[in-house]
Amino acid sequence: MVVMGNLLVALAKVLSLVLNIYMWVIIARAVLSWVSPDPYNPIVRFIHGLTEPVLSQVRRRLPLIFGGIDLTPMAVLLVIIFLETFVVSTLIEIAAGMR
Repeated sequence: MVVMGNLLVALAKVLSLVLNIYMWVIIARAVLSWVSPDPYNPIVRFIHGLTEPVLSQVRRRLPLIFGGIDLTPMAVLLVIIFLETFVVSTLIEIAAGMR
């Protein structure tokens, strides 16, 4: 059971890291939307390619555009914070119970 507990802790830490990185990529995407970046820049293309699948799914289900301001990144950030708080914490608590 100790091995399974350690596996869950490791999974929780990796999930937390991935969610944190994706949160910063979403923030970078929002900042890029304030300026007019070169659409052919490889970094801009990478950020758009990484975030657009998630943002387009959210936009399709929840049209969060008010007065020309797209609030979809904010909704995705809230979901990421929820997942990190709930799922990661739950995994760590389950792992602690297994030890």
